[in-house]
Amino acid sequence: MREPSLSVVEFPADDVERARRFWEGLLSVQLDARGEGEGQGFETRSEGARIGVHARGPGPGDTWSLPYFAVPDMTTAIERVEALGGSVVHPGDRWAICKDSEGTPFALAAD
Repeated sequence: MREPSLSVVEFPADDVERARRFWEGLLSVQLDARGEGEGQGFETRSEGARIGVHARGPGPGDTWSLPYFAVPDMTTAIERVEALGGSVVHPGDRWAICKDSEGTPFALAAD
């Protein structure tokens, strides 16, 4: 059986620019404006799983998301979460549940 692959993780935001800065800073990625036919907001352009940020709205996927991100150093990642305006809900050595600058939950998992 084939392992599932993550394609896009969408993060709704009350302040899209603030959320964009948070995710770019935490994951060291660039989120570019989406083009025609891609919807609104910003998205990474790298191979593999993509990250997207869009304005919070009333539709499906506009409330919360809980993806897991692999990080090489949990202590450093947790420090970056807090420095970028996020919070750590449940810290740990192998995984941590956090909230971004918009209050959206996500998880970090040690590589």
